[in-house]
Amino acid sequence: MKRIVVAGASLAGLRAAESLRATGFTGELVIIGAEPHQPYDRPPLSKAVLAGRLGLDHLQLPIARSLAAGWRLGCPATGLDLATREVLTGTDRIGFDGLVIATGAGARPGPPGTHVVRTRDDADRLRRALAAGPSRVLVVGAGFTGSEVASSCVDLGLPVTVVHRGATPMGSALGDTVGAALGARQRAHGVDLRTRTTLTELDGDLATLSDGTRLNAEVVVMATGSVPHTAWLHGSGVSAGPSGVDCDAACRVLDIDGDVIPGVYTAGDVARWRHPRFEAPPQRFEHWGNALAQADVAAHNLRGGPRRVVTALPAFWSDQFGLNIKAIGLPHLADDVVLAQGSYERRSFVAVHGRGGITVGAVAVDSPRVLDGYAAMITERAPFPPAIGATDSPELVTVPGGPA
Repeated sequence: MKRIVVAGASLAGLRAAESLRATGFTGELVIIGAEPHQPYDRPPLSKAVLAGRLGLDHLQLPIARSLAAGWRLGCPATGLDLATREVLTGTDRIGFDGLVIATGAGARPGPPGTHVVRTRDDADRLRRALAAGPSRVLVVGAGFTGSEVASSCVDLGLPVTVVHRGATPMGSALGDTVGAALGARQRAHGVDLRTRTTLTELDGDLATLSDGTRLNAEVVVMATGSVPHTAWLHGSGVSAGPSGVDCDAACRVLDIDGDVIPGVYTAGDVARWRHPRFEAPPQRFEHWGNALAQADVAAHNLRGGPRRVVTALPAFWSDQFGLNIKAIGLPHLADDVVLAQGSYERRSFVAVHGRGGITVGAVAVDSPRVLDGYAAMITERAPFPPAIGATDSPELVTVPGGPA
């Protein structure tokens, strides 16, 4: 191959470019990025940046000089022509022999005047709004991002109300049993948490909630999920839409008939695929580790080596309200959960999730070092409930654990 184009200049795109060079690609490498910034670290945006512990100038990801890439930053891809093998931008058509689609996802937008947290510019605007000392912050959505924003508000001493459509914070990812325990921690830190509640109207600083409450909130943060950047692929023949870019476990992009498109791969938050270790429908995994794993596999397969697939277990973490939360596998698939170590009422615990008698996930709160053993259970499809035998294991009682 003479030229490989990477569409997307964030973590997955950068890692794919690095892996291409590491596996011996010496041709032209072009990286297209919608933002004007060099690749940067996104997880700190809703935590350390908002709380003022980390400046925006400390977010950039390291880039080796040996990458020798041609950067097209502030230049979003606007189309893809598979017949001519070209990526379209607003001003150019860039030909390719190989392509990696790593355009990621953006925050689901809210009403005018509200904030989101997905890019460094988003975080900068919200950081300045919080630094002004609003009388109250309203966070809409209590997934990981919304919960982390609420935690940063608490760190700053700001009153914060969180409304969440679901039954518990982070329940759609961790299950409602764990979500309820984490919700209790949020309330203990002074968060006005309102579940099964939504924002119905926003008139200036006056917010009306579905439970009838009207409150003044000078800052409103929308944390209601993400939207994959796939609009530029409309009409290209790629199987892509609001759910992401469809691919197989080898990161090969599929066309609208479900066939593999030669020389076109995808990685990161935009990729929608079926994980080979789980009996689950195709989905996107918006996690740091998945972006790296897919980028490596995409680069390897694009170079024509013996075909590899992504088998690494999904793993993700969050730091909020003084707690470290780490999950592995797919807890949201579970229909049952057991408390394997610790106590929901105490600071640290481990919950194990099962589906159909098989262990599919685990969540550790302030117990990150124990997850390796649970990862092995998930990989081996160990029976559920598991036999733990840890010194702090309570009597295992299985309870319904899936999202409401």
